[in-house]
Amino acid sequence: MKRFVWHWLAVSSLLLSLQAQAETRPQYGGMLRVTMRAALVTLDPADGGVPDSFARRSVAFLMFDTLVTRNDAGRTAPGLAESWQAANAKQRWQFRLRRGVRFHDGTPLTSEIVAASLRVANPEWSVRADGDSVIIDCDEANSEMLAELALPRNAIVKRDGEQVSGTGPFHIVDWQPGKKLTLAAEEDCWRGRPFLDSVEIEMGRSFRDQATALEAGRADVIEVAPEQSHHFSAATARLANSAPLELMALVFAREFSSPDEKLLGEALGLSVDRASIHSVLLQGAGQPAGSLLPTWISGFGFVFPSQADLQKARQLRGLVQTMRIWTVGYDSNDPLARLLVERIALNAKDAGLSLVPTAVGATDLRLMRIPIASSNPWIALEGIAAQAGMPRIKMNGGSVEDLFPAEQAALASGRAIPLFHLPVFYAANTKLRNWAVQSDGSLDLAKAWLGAAK
Repeated sequence: MKRFVWHWLAVSSLLLSLQAQAETRPQYGGMLRVTMRAALVTLDPADGGVPDSFARRSVAFLMFDTLVTRNDAGRTAPGLAESWQAANAKQRWQFRLRRGVRFHDGTPLTSEIVAASLRVANPEWSVRADGDSVIIDCDEANSEMLAELALPRNAIVKRDGEQVSGTGPFHIVDWQPGKKLTLAAEEDCWRGRPFLDSVEIEMGRSFRDQATALEAGRADVIEVAPEQSHHFSAATARLANSAPLELMALVFAREFSSPDEKLLGEALGLSVDRASIHSVLLQGAGQPAGSLLPTWISGFGFVFPSQADLQKARQLRGLVQTMRIWTVGYDSNDPLARLLVERIALNAKDAGLSLVPTAVGATDLRLMRIPIASSNPWIALEGIAAQAGMPRIKMNGGSVEDLFPAEQAALASGRAIPLFHLPVFYAANTKLRNWAVQSDGSLDLAKAWLGAAK
């Protein structure tokens, strides 16, 4: 009898072991359902008429590839370029292309197509094909070239009118601008076939609608508002987030027209009680910010104070004789934005300033969410300055010593008042495996697969 029991226990253990291995072994097949707030109207990553967003980055990396890639540690790895070299003190860059790669429409990857794609994304660049290589000539040394080429806007695209074709793991099956995108696995992808058969992306969905869809089993991956992230249980969904990658700031629509106006802008920045807003409205998500760049990127973000100083704000307000009423705009589709602007207006009132929140029309300043473009500090700062209408940031050869004064000068312009640095949050049902949030806040689904629900 004992021998029978031991044999049964051994067989049971073997079966359980095999079952565990089967559950952790990647499986091919299935459709992944993704939802997002953004309503994309173009799939071309180089279309400058469409604002940058984490959703746009996620979609781009499903369909397209860049010449080089960068990991979370900032290390560069080959992409469509298998090797590269810099010359003339980093004013000339040569990239040798990977062989045997084809676009989704069957066209071979050539240096002429790559050069044309990069010229569309960067009209100011001098880019030319040279055999199996692409050469980029710069007017001055560019130490950040590799980091720039890893950006999704520099993904390599074959354009045929409004039709775009990439070399990524998924190709377009159905595209309804602003509503829905259906992608299918690229069987002959140079990186190998993805495990998923297809990806269906629903667009223009609010955070609340996305959470409901995940709970009801109508979505597999959703975006999560930072202030709502604590509502998700590990038993029902897996939550993942990036480092703080989104700058929330008040941005003035134009430069200050007088010294008095600049004084009022400084008073406004000092009046905002970021600590209270962070604790109550943001539920502790992210970090209060007095800097444009988060500390994890620059190393010195903590130097710029973010604490409110109501006494000094009132002193600055008292130096100005003329009372100014500013209108402050916000996104009407973002419930949190309205609450934030209303709270900021109350803070401003305590300092003797007058802000009128509005969701329509042109305004004097606006609450903006600015996605940080890269973990490279110079590219990140340049992108923030461009989106906030600040003077252009000159990279100065990428010198670390020049980074602090460059950010200091950008803040001194008064064009933007930093408020918070926020992470990007996603939630997925428990059957989705091997997915991650990349260092730029986009979703990495290239190697994801669907298993049994846990």
